[in-house]
Amino acid sequence: MPQVLRASVTRKELFLRACRFEPIDRVPVWIMRQAGRYLPEYQAVRAQHSFLEICKTPELAAEVSLQPFRVLGVDAIIVFSDILIVAEAMGMELDVPDSGPILSNPVRNAEAVRRLLEFDPEIETRFVGDAIRAICREAGPDVPVIGFAAAPWTLACYMIEGRTRGDISRAKEMLRTEPAVLRELLERIARATTAYLQMQIAAGASVVQLFDTWAGELTVQEYEDFELPPTQMVLESLAKKSESDAVPKILFAKGSAHLLESVAKSGADVISVDWHTDLADARQRFGRTVALQGNVDPAILLGAETDIRDAARTAVQETGGLGHILNLGHGILSTTPVANAKAFVEAGQTAPIPKPEHAGNAD
Repeated sequence: MPQVLRASVTRKELFLRACRFEPIDRVPVWIMRQAGRYLPEYQAVRAQHSFLEICKTPELAAEVSLQPFRVLGVDAIIVFSDILIVAEAMGMELDVPDSGPILSNPVRNAEAVRRLLEFDPEIETRFVGDAIRAICREAGPDVPVIGFAAAPWTLACYMIEGRTRGDISRAKEMLRTEPAVLRELLERIARATTAYLQMQIAAGASVVQLFDTWAGELTVQEYEDFELPPTQMVLESLAKKSESDAVPKILFAKGSAHLLESVAKSGADVISVDWHTDLADARQRFGRTVALQGNVDPAILLGAETDIRDAARTAVQETGGLGHILNLGHGILSTTPVANAKAFVEAGQTAPIPKPEHAGNAD
């Protein structure tokens, strides 16, 4: 495993400093979907166990979560799970065949929304907390563990559509024709998600991330009217829970270049952006109000190592390094060579932090 920390700072402290815009001598690096099909080690586990079995067996979930840390030397470990675990705990039947997850009783009306359950995360989803505890024991106190959940709109889309592939036309139709029903669904999801993430923090997660995969399908007005309030509800509730030792909150909103000002109102400490957002422009627009995460195109990791290293270093240059967590702009592709993933991590970890005069407008 590469050891490229340049000083006595631990990976955890490095990551937290980046979230808080504190001085660092290099950027921290991790990869969305870093535990998964591109790794032979994961494939070996998956050959013996179903996807949901891995998610719901803490020892297996911890093992596959730790694999990219051991193989790539990333600076953070994200717990292996699925964003639909919350939907299942709320009473929806979840199946995960190779073709993709399916919720067989989709939410299509007010009655279905009101049938959704409130649940105790320590009981219904304790396996996630136990996986986090197992990761923390194995990795030790010097490595940050990331907990996560879906943002309200994205989970609502999957609950309405019943599957995670294809379009979200039914969800958008509900937004237009039954806005009160959608708002009730979003609020219920927000309450459940808050409790779910609080459980992960109590288990040892030192950072949490919300994934808003379908945010880019909304206009600015739709985002502010429907998605921003429940997202703020989640993030503000988490902030109130631990004011003395605040857990940084990352919000990834895919396709959100047109929503950046709105996303910045969410209460997130870090905004994670895809490759359609120019990092230098985002840094200039936000200054030090929020840190940034991202945003290399995952497809670049399918190409030449020189291009991968150039992309990683360019991303660091564009933000000036401070207040930046290097990552991809979406999940790593399953056909990515492991050597290329390693090259990306190592390039980011060794990329020089620009001097202030070349760091863009970060003030």
